[in-house]
Amino acid sequence: MSFATLRALHASIGSAIDDLEHIYHDRSQSEPLEFPSLNDPYYVSAPHSAAQQLAHQLSDDPAVSLASKQIVAACAQLNASVSKPWYGFIEAILGLSACLRFAEASHLVEILREAGECGLHVDKLHRSILELRPKNAPPPDVTVFTPVRLAHVLRLLATSHWLREVSPDVFANNRRSSYIDSGKTLEELRHNPGNKYIGTDGVAAFLAVVGDESYKTMTYMTEWLLPDTRKVLNARSGKVDHASADQNPNANQYETAFNLAFDTQLTYFPWLETPGNEVRLERFGPAMTGTRQWETEEGILQGSDPSYSRLAYILTDRGSAGFQWATLKPGSVLVDVAGGIGSTSLTIAVAHPHINVIVDDRPQVVNIGPSSWGSNHTPLFTSGHVSWRVRDLFEPWKPLASGKAPDVFLLRLILHDWKDDECIKIMRILRSGAGPDTKLIIGDMLLPNACEAQDTFVQDGSPLLPNLGVANIHGFLMDLTMMSMFGANERTVAEMKALALAAGWKITDIRRSPGSVWAYSTAIPV
Repeated sequence: MSFATLRALHASIGSAIDDLEHIYHDRSQSEPLEFPSLNDPYYVSAPHSAAQQLAHQLSDDPAVSLASKQIVAACAQLNASVSKPWYGFIEAILGLSACLRFAEASHLVEILREAGECGLHVDKLHRSILELRPKNAPPPDVTVFTPVRLAHVLRLLATSHWLREVSPDVFANNRRSSYIDSGKTLEELRHNPGNKYIGTDGVAAFLAVVGDESYKTMTYMTEWLLPDTRKVLNARSGKVDHASADQNPNANQYETAFNLAFDTQLTYFPWLETPGNEVRLERFGPAMTGTRQWETEEGILQGSDPSYSRLAYILTDRGSAGFQWATLKPGSVLVDVAGGIGSTSLTIAVAHPHINVIVDDRPQVVNIGPSSWGSNHTPLFTSGHVSWRVRDLFEPWKPLASGKAPDVFLLRLILHDWKDDECIKIMRILRSGAGPDTKLIIGDMLLPNACEAQDTFVQDGSPLLPNLGVANIHGFLMDLTMMSMFGANERTVAEMKALALAAGWKITDIRRSPGSVWAYSTAIPV
């Protein structure tokens, strides 16, 4: 990719728009024919003016169709070329989740990495995938998993810019597919497949979690929200009975779409710890490491200049260039609440060795925390600079061994897992353990409206959606994922401020990169 290529893509968009404009101009009658606005609905059953009807019908004109496809193709390729891979990755795993999950589970990216830039034919890929399947598990049925079917899966990925088809049935990695590479050799995957995610950036693990638990849950969102749409499978006959909520006495027994999808009354985290879910539990910690891709390392260490976003000034009491970790006294304590394997707090510990980190979580998570990093960060663990302790989110606050109040609490990607009343309870428990100078840092999505509001991201007069539309769609996709998995949601700035205040905390500043929905909010006790 070069700047000349980027400009060529840009030029092709402009050229196609010129074609559309010429077509609409040539077909204009008594008044200039405009391209239909995205904001104006077109109901087929409603009456329309002659101009509206003609503009609608032109979408089927072959020349209009060709120009439109050129625009869509160029925009998609331009997006894939310049966008941070994480954002396209989030959109893709919720839109192409089945194929990307297959690519991760089959170690496709690792196989293609070792094959090199020339790629591999699907026949060789098929053999390599079979050779890497676990020896203690039933092998795939080769009458079901065939090279032909493999080619169809890979061609969809290539069409979506997640692979390259370098010649017919020969596929290779590209920049986007390499993003989900675990970095493990085929030899390592062959002999220690359970270690695939250990010591990695967590992106492959995140894909595995979303492609498994999250994707399966999302497919049941409609049945959860609208019980009358559920289809009850008769296990004996194999026939599908279309049962309404009135006909099925168990139709409303599920608290979330996750409960319905996995037929369990347990919430997600206790379910993750049940026998049979060992692999899922072990990959969850690395997957949370993968979520660091939503932000830069500077996001938690330094924040960003709030002058980039009027949001920081309109909805908070003051601006900040980021939490001032360096000003904390030596020996200050950061408690990473429900911090898993410590993905974010370890970044702070490395950058600011004068701060001690304690990661709180459930015993099953604490038991695997340090080992999830392999040999990385061993000195931090053996020195006690970073340590773990057992505490459930909803247990009363357990005083630190020193008897002092923590200097900082960190809640990163925690509140979006819980309903409002549960979030208030979590933060009230932390408030009970806080000192007068304790700070609470909340790392979560803060979603702006799709219309003009105080939290707009664009200048007045811009044709873009005020929340930057698809550029931030990953946040809204995660919002629905949290709703379906936990019955919870991401929140707006106003909602997060109200939630914190109800628990005894006042948000004093919010920092985020320009136009980003990811934010760190700092709160003080009230």
